[in-house]
Amino acid sequence: MEQLSRSIKLENLPAQVTYEHQDHLPEKIVQFGEGNFLRGFVDWMIHELNKQGLFNGKVVAIQPTPHGKVVPKLNAQDGLYTLALRGIENGQIVERNEIISSISRGINPYSNWDEVLKVAESPDIQFVFSNTTEAGLTYLEEAYDKQKSPLSFPGKVTAFLYHRYKVMNAKPEAGLVLIPCELVEGNGDVLKELVLRYAKEWNMPKEFTTWVNNHNQFSNTLVDRIVTGYPKDNIEEYRDILGYEDVLLTAGEPYHLFAIEAGEDVAERLPFHQAGLNVKWGPITPYRELKVRLLNGPHTMMFSICYLSGVDTVLEAMQDPDLGEFVKNGMIEEIFPTVKMDEKEKRLFVESVIERFENPYNKHFLTDIGMNAVYKYKSRLIPSMLDYIEQTKKLPQSILFSLAALIVYYHPDRNDGDFLIGRRGNNEYTIRDNKEALSALTKAWELFENDGADVSRLTTSVLEDEELWGINLNAIDGLNELVASNVSSILLHGMKESVRKLAKAATK
Repeated sequence: MEQLSRSIKLENLPAQVTYEHQDHLPEKIVQFGEGNFLRGFVDWMIHELNKQGLFNGKVVAIQPTPHGKVVPKLNAQDGLYTLALRGIENGQIVERNEIISSISRGINPYSNWDEVLKVAESPDIQFVFSNTTEAGLTYLEEAYDKQKSPLSFPGKVTAFLYHRYKVMNAKPEAGLVLIPCELVEGNGDVLKELVLRYAKEWNMPKEFTTWVNNHNQFSNTLVDRIVTGYPKDNIEEYRDILGYEDVLLTAGEPYHLFAIEAGEDVAERLPFHQAGLNVKWGPITPYRELKVRLLNGPHTMMFSICYLSGVDTVLEAMQDPDLGEFVKNGMIEEIFPTVKMDEKEKRLFVESVIERFENPYNKHFLTDIGMNAVYKYKSRLIPSMLDYIEQTKKLPQSILFSLAALIVYYHPDRNDGDFLIGRRGNNEYTIRDNKEALSALTKAWELFENDGADVSRLTTSVLEDEELWGINLNAIDGLNELVASNVSSILLHGMKESVRKLAKAATK
């Protein structure tokens, strides 16, 4: 089977594959990272811009770590790869396969740092994108050697900017727009602070710091798309569809959201919105709240309830009449009213979330969502809970039932190193969280078991812990009693029957 490359003949491609190759475009973007997410998100967007003649530029992908394996594959395929989008969009099942041609080449900076510096010298370069994971957007103490690539991502950016500053004589127009995509709040601000820290510790001139501050823009961003990467479990099916070999085949969902904190000048140079892409320019806080509350919040609300009801994935939960109705009700009736945003935009977002939850191509395991669930509950659901109580003077039934379910999910059957092991029927599952959360829940369950199975002692111990929740939840009138009642119901009747009882009570 022929390998994907620029020599592939368009007439040989099957009808299910689209390919619009753009040659002879200048390199305008430096990208630190070449993984699945950037290729399925940013590089796809640049490809869309190029197809419509709105950008006409290519991406240079820089390998972020010494042990990366993507760059040789990327160069062997002339920068090409296939993006397969699968899911539900506007009520219709979507299956799209497109060869993406926005990447010109990949560079390994550890063996070809001089090539990276040549890119820094190019007047065509305008933007820097990145996704080096949360761990990449951190400080690493290291020495500066102009002949070698720094190990850290912020160190690379600092050295790249410094070389550009020197070669281009500190011209204001040499400044770049840096748009990090790491899942770190205030990612642009964090990157800028790190660059300035390296510049100081590497004794770079103060004029360089001034140039960085005055002529380079660091944008905070919010990204949202599930990119699952290489579909190894059903690769033969994809090979039959594509008719060629692609070792960088990347799968993802159709939905995407990119919020970028930048001005109109940047939006005009990167006109994503003109290409019909779901990109929002300006303050990202409203979109962060929208995503955290109405996407991440329902995920955290559902995971323990649905898993302990006997299903393993989000899709299975949504296909179950009782569980699916519970998720939708909690999302729409309790979380939705607490989000401060245009009603139409909120409703469109909720509809997209339900379509994503019901995506038949995504295998999103509930136990994965349950990792670090105490912190997730604190950041994703407590704010909605408090706002709902303030707005309605009532307790949110679904949100608090999910808190009871979380407590039951954290019931330890035994220890396993740094984690706990819970039990669902005859099956074990691993409870992964920080030491403080695991210790607090373990002690609370020991109180319950050593004190004549007193559920109120259990819930009181859990809910009063301000380190876990950021607030003493027992101080909220009636909350402990409701959570204790739900825990008792779950222990007595089982999770699934308790969900049914909750639904019946809601209809009365």
